[in-house]
Amino acid sequence: MKKAAAKVWQIIDDVIRAVLNLLMRAAGRELSESAFGRISQFVKFGIVGVMNTMISLIVYYIFVFISKELYLIGSAAGFVLSVLNAFYWNSNYVFKKNDEKLRTLIRTFIAYGSNLLIGTLMLWLLVDKCGLSHFIAPMINLMITVPLNFLLNKFWVMKKSHKRADEERENDN
Repeated sequence: MKKAAAKVWQIIDDVIRAVLNLLMRAAGRELSESAFGRISQFVKFGIVGVMNTMISLIVYYIFVFISKELYLIGSAAGFVLSVLNAFYWNSNYVFKKNDEKLRTLIRTFIAYGSNLLIGTLMLWLLVDKCGLSHFIAPMINLMITVPLNFLLNKFWVMKKSHKRADEERENDN
């Protein structure tokens, strides 16, 4: 499965590169490798987010289908499974962090849990306190929580240890 997944992510990278090159050429600019890396990482993080949402909803609806009283258990189970999914794909293919698995897994749950709490609080504030539409508030919420979650994952959850970063620098030389 890992070979197939790596191939799929390579195809995604190729598509992102082609689209970005087209856009940059249209703007009369050239795409730098560092800009491509940052944008590609964010797009792949978004793809994992879509997978997480689908997993969470499917698990939730399975529980609700069994019994409507199980909706909270379904929501919790969906959250846990979607975070495990995020951990797998983000650590292996988006940020490529293969060391400190337990620490990274714990940090993944903390980051996604914090983001869930922040998003819920923001939604409550926007709808109940600011009077914003129930349909518009989640969109505003996503514009804040998705980049926040990406930054938490990139710079805290998947941050390379100093030892690993030093080893990678030595291998590059």
